Amino acid sequence: MAEFASPTELVAAAQRAHERGFRLMEAYTPFPVEGLAEYVGVRGRRLPLIVLAGGVLGGAGALFMQWYSSTISYPINVGGRPYASWPAFMPIAFESTILVAALAAVLGMFWLNGLPQPYHPVFNVPRFELASRDRFFLCIEASDPQFDLAETEQFLQSLGAHSVSVVKS
Repeated sequence: MAEFASPTELVAAAQRAHERGFRLMEAYTPFPVEGLAEYVGVRGRRLPLIVLAGGVLGGAGALFMQWYSSTISYPINVGGRPYASWPAFMPIAFESTILVAALAAVLGMFWLNGLPQPYHPVFNVPRFELASRDRFFLCIEASDPQFDLAETEQFLQSLGAHSVSVVKS
């Protein structure tokens, strides 16, 4: 894991590591850094599908619940309207769609971000707490096919890192 002082140094280091063939990298920054995602390999965009599924299930569930209760479970003739009065079901179906989609978004973000994560081996790296303040870290995983401990450590030093640490699990 290499420590850098600025986001431009981090992006340049990630670009050179990507050009060298490293694919399993992770960057830790105190704020979003433009242009970094294309080099560290941000994986998939599954959250919109999770939110869509939540919205569809919420709306369909609300429509089914109202249809079942008004036609099968407890049918009451109100004002001569049909039992399955779909226009009357729309406000609750809409609100349920929004509610379940929002819950799916929150839970999906937690799941996709791997939260909660009370422990990760990078937490043991000295000075890693600065990743939430003013330092930028680039970590190359040992499972990367190009990884060799000595060569990778030397490569990270050549990128101008302020410090290089070995992350042990």
